[in-house]
Amino acid sequence: MSPKGRPEGESTPKRVSAEGSSVSPKGRPDKFREPEGNPVTVRVQTADFDAGAEIARLRAGDARVGAVAAFIGTVRDVNDDASVARLTLEHYPGMTEKSLEAIVGEAKQRFDVYEVLVIHRVGDLGPTDQIVLVAVTSAHRGDAFDACRFVMDYLKTRAPFWKKERTPEGERWVEARATDDEAAARW
Repeated sequence: MSPKGRPEGESTPKRVSAEGSSVSPKGRPDKFREPEGNPVTVRVQTADFDAGAEIARLRAGDARVGAVAAFIGTVRDVNDDASVARLTLEHYPGMTEKSLEAIVGEAKQRFDVYEVLVIHRVGDLGPTDQIVLVAVTSAHRGDAFDACRFVMDYLKTRAPFWKKERTPEGERWVEARATDDEAAARW
């Protein structure tokens, strides 16, 4: 791994205007340099993540960033009045990533943000384990907060993940919640 966290030899994508000058994610000429190595914006993985390191990498070297908003979702030990010993998260490989990329793309269109990162874990998890990280960089806090909430609300209703809980009564699939649909509908 390189010091920037990319595999050795991985090229760094650059955004360039028609005239050849650096441009911002919104297509405006950038008076500050683009951050090196725009991070991959969506990852679905079994491994845990270091939220602090991920956020630091997301904003590294980008002098435009005045705000970072982040959400970390974790496994609870109780759901619907039942003790939860384990949570298994399943996904539809390929489709899940495309859904998350579409959500990130929509957030970048709706809000004045620079970067959006989504990391979602799958597999067998226990209480207190991290499930999801959504992190957003922007010039201002309002857009960062709104985009972070938007991504999480849409992720809960539009990304193909399935949760199975292990309780003292046995295993059960977690049903979609009306409150999640209501949260997404406000956008």
